[in-house]
Amino acid sequence: MKIDGRMEDHALEPVPQHLRQGWLKLSWNTAGIVTTLVQLFLGALSTFVAGFKIAMAAGVFVAIIGSLIGWACGHVAFKTGLSSTVMARHYGFGKRGSLIGSLIFGFMIIGFLALENALLYAGFRFALGFQDTLANKIVVYGLLTVAWIFLTAYGFEAVSKVSTYTLVAFVGLLLFITWRVVSSYADGHIFDFPALFPPDVLASLGASDDLGKFIFCVNVLVGAAGALALVDADLGRYARSSFDIGAAAAVGNLSAQICMVFVGGVFMYAAMGELVTHYTTVMQMAPDAAQKLAMSPEGVTAAFLLFGGGIGVALMVLAQGKAQVLNTYSGSLALSNLFDAVGLRMNRVVMVVIANLIGLLMVALGILDQFNAWIEILGVITTAFAGIMIVDYFFISRKVGSRGLSSMELVNWAGVVTTIVATILAHFVLNKIVTIQFFTSLGVSVILYPALRLSLFRPSPASGADSSTTPEPIS
Repeated sequence: MKIDGRMEDHALEPVPQHLRQGWLKLSWNTAGIVTTLVQLFLGALSTFVAGFKIAMAAGVFVAIIGSLIGWACGHVAFKTGLSSTVMARHYGFGKRGSLIGSLIFGFMIIGFLALENALLYAGFRFALGFQDTLANKIVVYGLLTVAWIFLTAYGFEAVSKVSTYTLVAFVGLLLFITWRVVSSYADGHIFDFPALFPPDVLASLGASDDLGKFIFCVNVLVGAAGALALVDADLGRYARSSFDIGAAAAVGNLSAQICMVFVGGVFMYAAMGELVTHYTTVMQMAPDAAQKLAMSPEGVTAAFLLFGGGIGVALMVLAQGKAQVLNTYSGSLALSNLFDAVGLRMNRVVMVVIANLIGLLMVALGILDQFNAWIEILGVITTAFAGIMIVDYFFISRKVGSRGLSSMELVNWAGVVTTIVATILAHFVLNKIVTIQFFTSLGVSVILYPALRLSLFRPSPASGADSSTTPEPIS
């Protein structure tokens, strides 16, 4: 079968029942997309800012919230058989209004694609010792891009298989390296160490007291939870039941917010001293610069390579490779909806190529240097977007009467306005008052959207809307 034939995996229409899957198979993907070095860095960062116990408490809290939002998004996808961005056309945004959803999802998932590529490049430099030249960047990023395009072009089935095998290998290698480092370098405080950053740094992060530390961790971790909720919708369209996608969402959040925080914190706490020593002695870096680099995403990558040797290189490739296939897959879904919403139905392989090219552009613009700001705004916009779809499906459609998927508005201005207002209030206006920013974005979405939808922007069907690819929901 041709590659492009395999890629047309119901990107813009419901997934038929005979292609639906159970929770275990779906969970390989929800867990696979979050068990990466980026997520391990978030775990290390959270524990170093807040201390091990507070960071774990924040991880449990975010895992619960993320699982609930993920199940709700996945349930809607299960019922309709549609991906998150196509689902937004019918619940919350309208056909043209869903452009905002595609932009949010694309910004999110292609951003992860860019981050993972940057970490792979940094890892190869550390392991192989080559110079950071334009020629080397072209070769490494070019080979990575070709690999992601080729693997993703086989569609969901191949993605699922790749994630299954690589996740098992990743977990095995991760546990081995963590055990090796902890047994050699850990002290008696490995599971209860306090905040490790200096007081002035903690103050600049708003983490001077226990509450501030907890809030910092939530704001950092919820970005991945919001991202995973939208991925749950993309995978939920393949679910056999609401339970299946709910269980898969819970497994993904358990992996991201609890397991990765635990392992990331423990591993980097034990490895930090030796990593800084390597930077200062072997690479001749100043102590302050070495300490700063060690607590960056690149530092987490270097630690695995330093202590893992050849196994560490294999771990790096497996950890990032499986996630990149899933990131490319989901990014191509968002771009498919983006182009279709303006009347251009593009070949999925073309969307895969474009997603990777955008990822390369984000690397060139320095997304790795803006990581903290990016992950924070991500938590705000993804929870606002997900909250609007959830409220529309579970409340508004029942209040005003569901018209089914065969009719849709061009623009649901209530959803568009609510997304903009929720983001601005959460991240720019009320961020000093309600410091857990997703509380504001989700709360504004749940309250403002129904108010606008039932008053100023009441439902009005689009004239001449295309219903050829939007059958009734699957019940």
